[in-house]
Amino acid sequence: MHVDTTGGFTADPLETERLAIEAEKDGYHAVSVPETSHDAFVALGLAARATSRIRLQSGIAVAFARNPMSLAYQANDISLISGGRFDLGIGSQVKPHIERRFGMPWSRPAARMEDFISALRAIWDAWATGDRLRYQGEFYQHTLMTEFFSPGPNPHGTAPVMLAAVGERMTEVAGRVTDGLLAHSLTTPSYLGGVTLPAVRRGRGRDGLDGFDVCLPVFAVLGADADARAAAEAGVRRQIAFYASTPPYRPVLEHHGRGELADRLNALSRQQAWDEMAGLIDDEVLDLFAVAGSPAEVATAMTDRYRGLVDRISLYTPYDADPGLVLDTTTRLRAAT
Repeated sequence: MHVDTTGGFTADPLETERLAIEAEKDGYHAVSVPETSHDAFVALGLAARATSRIRLQSGIAVAFARNPMSLAYQANDISLISGGRFDLGIGSQVKPHIERRFGMPWSRPAARMEDFISALRAIWDAWATGDRLRYQGEFYQHTLMTEFFSPGPNPHGTAPVMLAAVGERMTEVAGRVTDGLLAHSLTTPSYLGGVTLPAVRRGRGRDGLDGFDVCLPVFAVLGADADARAAAEAGVRRQIAFYASTPPYRPVLEHHGRGELADRLNALSRQQAWDEMAGLIDDEVLDLFAVAGSPAEVATAMTDRYRGLVDRISLYTPYDADPGLVLDTTTRLRAAT
């Protein structure tokens, strides 16, 4: 397994640039740049100019907030700037955000995503070959590309496309039309092995996963002392509760016989009862999704849980984590993998 890191969920573009420089110095395989309160591609452009070896990934860029043409240009440019070190990580987001935050259409997300990625690849192919652009899909149609607006062939080829997926339909789409899967932190070895990877294989139409990367950020509870460990654990419980309250992630809880918990959390989320929600994440649920302990214990647990299931792994610490403990853990993780 390769060991990745994140550029920070709330980091602004300049801070992300600094974090990418540090990540390259610390020996990480890739840095994933989230898109929350800032545009991921601005930060990726800065990070691409400031680094020379580390891979860069959008993790994730919201596909349905854009259209295939706009995303094709953005990904092509980051690939050019980085010298081919870019992985395009995309996801659907959820219906309220697409319709109410971005003002964009939402329907049949798995089918729409497959059409979106197919259109994206058709655009890249037209740029690479100079052939006429003739994409007529169910949701997207792209039939105009003149020489003036074409960047031409990218000397580094097209960026690998990585798709975020939890449900089986979207995971099958990842297997059919992408180069890898961005698994969600709200997952378990049992769900990965029993649901996710079989769905990928169905999409690919074959048993093997050669040339297909599975990436996973794992909840990790780290702290230098008891108080710090308790604060870290509280942060992880709160984040698990938030994710588990979202209906698309219910199948993971249901897989472990905890579907009723997902329903209770969803009802509480409508009341914004965040503290009460975190209190429902008992030790059994915490242990399903998170690893805890010293850096050595966390590194060993992550290796034991996910070896053979994922190709790229990272730590997810939704709290003010001690950078020294995180680096110690990932250094041990790299040595073990």
